[in-house]
Amino acid sequence: MKFLKSIILSSIGIIVFISCTSNSAQVKVAVVKQDTIIRKLKDTISITAVGDIMLGSAFPSKTNLPPDDAVNSFEAVDSLLKGDIVFGNLEGCFLNSGNSNKCNGINPNNCYAFRMPERYAGIYKKAGFNVLSIANNHVGDFDAKGRKNTARILDSLQIHYAGQLNKPFEIFEKDSVKYAFCAFAPNENTVSINKIDSAKALVARLKTMTDLVIVSFHGGGEGARFEHVTRKNEVFYKENRGNVYAFAHAVIDAGADVVLGHGPHVTRAVEVYKNKFIAYSLGNFCTYGMFSLKGNNGIAPLLQLKVNGKGDFLSANVVSIKQDKVSRLTVDDSFAAFKRIKQLTDEDFIGHQLKFENNKITLKD
Repeated sequence: MKFLKSIILSSIGIIVFISCTSNSAQVKVAVVKQDTIIRKLKDTISITAVGDIMLGSAFPSKTNLPPDDAVNSFEAVDSLLKGDIVFGNLEGCFLNSGNSNKCNGINPNNCYAFRMPERYAGIYKKAGFNVLSIANNHVGDFDAKGRKNTARILDSLQIHYAGQLNKPFEIFEKDSVKYAFCAFAPNENTVSINKIDSAKALVARLKTMTDLVIVSFHGGGEGARFEHVTRKNEVFYKENRGNVYAFAHAVIDAGADVVLGHGPHVTRAVEVYKNKFIAYSLGNFCTYGMFSLKGNNGIAPLLQLKVNGKGDFLSANVVSIKQDKVSRLTVDDSFAAFKRIKQLTDEDFIGHQLKFENNKITLKD
């Protein structure tokens, strides 16, 4: 005669099953972990990151739009805009009509106000962008109407974004990895880069809720005179554009895993701090129209960053791109952006532990 005897010791989460027959006895012990969910993260997470993107503004007239209506804007790098995260800075709003108060009393042809046709948003989506910063000085060029319409369109395309006061962060999941994205700038209606304690508090909170925290900032002076990371507050046209060095270190101290900077319209140095990657400026990536593309303003990196499941830096490939008014965005076979990043990193972070070789950044052995 067979019988089964079960003893459940629930207080310590152990279940013991004893089964016996007339000829033999078997004891099976199963340990059950209570209230614990084990979730394996990806070993390697890929983040492709670029800087400023503005595909053409219909303000003050449609003559400021590219001849192909922007559809070929990313043609030269289509195969490269891949990854778990594909990030860029949206340097303007999506809006089909309207004037900018920014240009009151100014000749509109000399006013930097960017209004991309709404149909251009689909070009970003098709190219592969899934995370965009809207913390900058141009998303608000057409006031609340432009900001709200841009948010509506990005929501409809399921492109993640953050950086305005009413949308300081976004949390989302992809391939079982839970991400938080937040963005900061010194501009009106943006989450301030200059309130570092508040930034740290937000990042610390996001870190308790997610696996990886990606921080974007729009900061620093603009143009060729502002290629270096000064470790001081940078003032440009009487505006405090932040101490980007102090900001980047502070948010990493608080739990950020990757920090991606833009705003100076030139490429800047990179750094690995506490095993976390910082790009201090990703430059002008795809900017049509009134942007200066002379000299170093016309070169920029397309970063293909690899981090592990803890967000620690593994490596970064640097695809150098260049822009001019005729050819627009092309891959640069002279690797100028990679060389400039190396030079600036050597100058601004003496004694750094990074190796620059064959268009790749790794840690020194």
